[in-house]
Amino acid sequence: MVLLFDQNNIPANVFEIVFSTTQQKIVGKVLVDFMKQNNGEISKMKLSLFATKLNEGEVVTEIEEEPYKGKQVKLSYNKRQFYDRILTPMRAMGLIDYDLYKKTYKISGDFSNALKNIGDAWQEELGKNPLDVKFGKTEL
Repeated sequence: MVLLFDQNNIPANVFEIVFSTTQQKIVGKVLVDFMKQNNGEISKMKLSLFATKLNEGEVVTEIEEEPYKGKQVKLSYNKRQFYDRILTPMRAMGLIDYDLYKKTYKISGDFSNALKNIGDAWQEELGKNPLDVKFGKTEL
C-alpha cells in the first residue's frame, strides 16, 4: 500500500491518509471502533460475522462524514472487497495484527513503529555520500 500525503496539510483523521476513498475510510474506522468495543481484539469468527453483516447492509452506526454526521446510518460493503481493500492493507501496515495461535485480530501499534523506521531510513539516506551522476557530454 502506498501512503501519499501533503506534509503541510496532514489530516487529523489517520484513515484519510491510509485509504483512498471515503467509503474505505468509513469502513476502516467502523472496523476499528467495533474492535475497540471488544477490548481491541476480536475472534476470526466475529470478524467474519462483521464482514457478513456489512455485506448484507446490516451494520448501523454513526459516522463523522458529511452529510451524515451525527446520524445513524446503515453501511454496506462487499465482503470480498472488505478483506482485500480494508483488512489486508490494515494488517500489512501494522494497524491490525493477527494472532495465529489465538486466531484473533487485534488493534496494533506497529503502524507508528513502521513510520518511525521509515523516518530513520530517510535520515540515514540523507547522511550517505551521493553517487556520481553524469549526463554524457552535456553539463547541467
